[in-house]
Amino acid sequence: MSTFQKLRKEERETRKNLIVDAAMELFSQKDFHKIGMRDIAKRAGISAAAIYRYFPSRDDVFVEALVRHMLIVEALFEKNIQDGQTSLEEMALLSVDYLLENKTVFQMMGHFMVTGQIQPKAMDRYNEVQRRFLDLLERVHHQTEVGANSRLVTHAIYASITGVVMAFKNYPGRSPEEIKRHIYRLIRIISSVFATGQIPQDL
Repeated sequence: MSTFQKLRKEERETRKNLIVDAAMELFSQKDFHKIGMRDIAKRAGISAAAIYRYFPSRDDVFVEALVRHMLIVEALFEKNIQDGQTSLEEMALLSVDYLLENKTVFQMMGHFMVTGQIQPKAMDRYNEVQRRFLDLLERVHHQTEVGANSRLVTHAIYASITGVVMAFKNYPGRSPEEIKRHIYRLIRIISSVFATGQIPQDL
């Protein structure tokens, strides 16, 4: 690759990053359905026509943002596995921490999970990274005491973790600290049931 081609590629990636960051900012302020490609382009400082050179649709922009965050979680999982922190509870709590600290990311996940409305090409990209995430979770689940280690069980674990966060992240009348403690307790129950088939005593 020539120096010129390398610079063009770096410039393209920089523009894509600006677009993704702009979309995330807008999503933290407005409902998904109220955000258009023109809004994203304006926030990113580029023309409405130019944005389509980088992303064919709004779904592609948001999926790219979501994928990038999923890759961060994947890297955290890999590091924990390398460090020997491989219990299901440790991995589940790590996921919860990330989702609670990055609420815009979780809201985006929730939108795609609940509505299922996403362009086919963007869905392929999302599914590819989600499969890699589930592969990591399955590696942890294989080390548990319960023998049922199929992909179906891994899906159940994933759904349980995200479901708890979705159900209680905006618990009425509770402080953020109280919400986090409550979610932690529920995650410990879920992790223990999947790992040992028993509810932990020290809740």
